Amino acid sequence: MSENKLLGIWMDHSVAHLMDYSKDPVVSSTIESAFTNRAKDSAIGKSEQLMHNKEQHQQSDYYSALGEVIKNYSNVVLFGPTSAKNELFNVLKKDQHFGKIKIEIMNTDKMTENQRLAFAKQNLFK
Repeated sequence: MSENKLLGIWMDHSVAHLMDYSKDPVVSSTIESAFTNRAKDSAIGKSEQLMHNKEQHQQSDYYSALGEVIKNYSNVVLFGPTSAKNELFNVLKKDQHFGKIKIEIMNTDKMTENQRLAFAKQNLFK
């Protein structure tokens, strides 16, 4: 892991927009949670307990997928409008693999792609 591997992640509970500033031009990608509203409606129709179990399992998979990406960076900014960024941070800080990675958490509203890119750049290069 080199010192200039920079990643911005705007996220909520359903989707994460990743912006890799280690390359020029910036490389953007997305990771989506498997727990969609349709999956929620299907699960809740069967049982509320089943819905909650399924949601927890799929959120865990979503955070694990993000963690696998984050492992390759030295500086990460997590931002977005929900508590998902805090939940992800709490999962990551329990794992020693993330001990040397600088992770910053910031609250923001919903943003356009250009706003996300500008916000991540401003906060990664300060």
